[in-house]
Amino acid sequence: MAKKKKRKARGHRRSGQQLRSALEAYCFDRLKDSKLKFDYEGEVFYLVDGFRYSGVYHKMTKGKDVMTDNTNKAVLGIKYTPDFVSHHHKFIIETKGYVHSQHTFPLRWKLFLKYLVENGMDDYMLFIPKNRKQVDATIQLIKDELSRA
Repeated sequence: MAKKKKRKARGHRRSGQQLRSALEAYCFDRLKDSKLKFDYEGEVFYLVDGFRYSGVYHKMTKGKDVMTDNTNKAVLGIKYTPDFVSHHHKFIIETKGYVHSQHTFPLRWKLFLKYLVENGMDDYMLFIPKNRKQVDATIQLIKDELSRA
């Protein structure tokens, strides 16, 4: 039996930028249409610094029956890059269409919320739309909030 290939999201190019999904492209287009200032994946937030664990540390190796010695090796930090950030309008949008495995996202998102609070950015509007209808609602909420300000 042939092994199934994993389906990758097709890229979409907008204004010289390569977007990762159709939902991101849709959100990009709607934000542009709305004349809102934003950056696409323009900022990386460093949530947890990397470090070295000097104690004894062995871990399993994928596909093998042996453990590897990771003693005193670098442990990578945790970073997060939102899809759309606007410091001008104070919003952050993370589009999340259908993704079969997002096991790291909930923890990363909680760490990001903590980062925002600790860095005085808890006045930003945050959105996680999962489809086009929710993207449209997100942009309308942003516009409504900006009109009140």
